[in-house]
Amino acid sequence: MTLKKIVLYSLFLGAIAMVIHACQSASEIELAKYHSNGKDIYKTKCQNCHGENGEGLGELTPPLTDTIFLQQNKQKLACYIKNGVNEPMEINGKIYHEKMAGFKDMHDIDIAQVIVYITNSFENKQGMYTYEQVANDLKNCK
Repeated sequence: MTLKKIVLYSLFLGAIAMVIHACQSASEIELAKYHSNGKDIYKTKCQNCHGENGEGLGELTPPLTDTIFLQQNKQKLACYIKNGVNEPMEINGKIYHEKMAGFKDMHDIDIAQVIVYITNSFENKQGMYTYEQVANDLKNCK
């Protein structure tokens, strides 16, 4: 094989590898869309209290960086967002007593997108959470 053929084969195989790598599944595309939309909603509705990087606001507002808390309470997050929180919460070993106002006007899809953003940002990687899951979880709010 000549050097020219080796270079051409290498370029061809490299191009094929790039195309395969660039392809995303429908679920990956949906997750990315939810995440992007959730980020926009987070900026307008959540960031003032929870911080740009989910760091919280001192003694007043808890951070959104505790992966374990988010995993253990994932089915409650929709309720927290829609209805607010009126009870102490322990996050990262610290108790927060301040109330969180609810967002009664938010649609299930918006809540799902915010949850996807929160649970897949700030060093959290928890995957997809659909608006159907939000609708189901909201039925179980206390």
